[in-house]
Amino acid sequence: MGRLFAFFIPLGLSASLVTISHVIINSTLARAAEPETVIASYAIGLSMLGIIERPAVLLRQTCSALVRDRISFKAMSAVAACLLIGMFLTGLVISYSPAGRLLFRHLFGVGDAMVEAIIHVYRVLMFVSIFSGIRCLFHGIIISNMRTKWLTIGMAIRLAAMYALSLVFIKTGNVTSGQVGAIIFLVGMVIEAGLSYWEGARLVRTLPLKKEGHDIERSGQIFKFYRPLLLSSFIAVVIGPAINAMLGKTQDFELAIASFAIASSLTQLVQSFFSYMHQIALNFYRKDSALSVRFVTLCAFVPTILIGIVGYTPLGPLFMEHVMGVNERLMEASLHTLRVFMFMTLVFPWLDFCNGVIMLRGHTKVMMLSQSANVAVTLLSLFVCIAAAPAWNGAIGALAQSLGLAGEFAVVLIALRALRSPSPGLGRGTGASL
Repeated sequence: MGRLFAFFIPLGLSASLVTISHVIINSTLARAAEPETVIASYAIGLSMLGIIERPAVLLRQTCSALVRDRISFKAMSAVAACLLIGMFLTGLVISYSPAGRLLFRHLFGVGDAMVEAIIHVYRVLMFVSIFSGIRCLFHGIIISNMRTKWLTIGMAIRLAAMYALSLVFIKTGNVTSGQVGAIIFLVGMVIEAGLSYWEGARLVRTLPLKKEGHDIERSGQIFKFYRPLLLSSFIAVVIGPAINAMLGKTQDFELAIASFAIASSLTQLVQSFFSYMHQIALNFYRKDSALSVRFVTLCAFVPTILIGIVGYTPLGPLFMEHVMGVNERLMEASLHTLRVFMFMTLVFPWLDFCNGVIMLRGHTKVMMLSQSANVAVTLLSLFVCIAAAPAWNGAIGALAQSLGLAGEFAVVLIALRALRSPSPGLGRGTGASL
């Protein structure tokens, strides 16, 4: 159990520290002459990056699950190279062709006056996705070799560099556009990618040329595992815009959207620490399934307890008022929404762990079905709640998102029961029967 905690805590810390990088950037951009416009241009560019970067982030889970020798790493690297080239070409299209302007105008509803500022921001952010892919590829190697402290070290050095650079921009009075935030983010990502490459490449050299019993040798096998992960992640893109659109039909839509945003950000801050439960399954379930389940049982209730403390004790109002600067009316609505999110935090660690077992077995196609169930239940819940109780405001979004996650979890549990027998091909080399 101590070994599991030593493996998991650095992962959780690195995930939680990511939120600080955005705090550094936003606090820097707030010093601009027109902070609202500058922050908005950076935020919209970052939203586009979030969509384009999805293929890169999934390299971490894929590499951690499938790479066990140098032959499988070579196959993994070929897939990663193709993805990075594709992402770079997409970035060029968005940054330097009319397609990018059309996307920002119609997908994000941006006015003509701000489009050029966003394009300039994205011309820097497009390189962030490339270095993020390199980072995630070598993160997979570092995680599977139980060297998770390097993720925390890399993130800490990244944050220090970003903060130092932000001070330079502030001291010199050069915070003039959202591109400053993109430059700070890029420098931090380059540093973290460099550290990940340095440690990961060293670990690759220690791997055997061919591990006995591990049958991952070709890029096609990697892509067969990776493709459903990618498709399921793009299915999930629908959820955020759908919730915001439906909250616009509530009794007090401005209060609903604002309270949901505040409660959601606090929930994600707490939940981010537990977003690596799938790595417990990928790296320990086959060795000791009972211990892995016991570990998740110990940790699964922690995010719910933390959200409960914020939602039901004086600590929550104090934090929202003095740290976040929220007024009383918005604070009350945010607390009600946060209490509903407790249900989602109860489900999330178990869902993430079970998704790890699915990946371990090589049955990633299940995740497309489960993610589709999530979207369907979320949309249905939104329609029903808006029709029946529009006065619930932001709590409608929290309830719909929680029920959607529960629907996804139900499909994953059914699939795990149905897939007890060892699977041919991929599963034979990457997992164990349940």
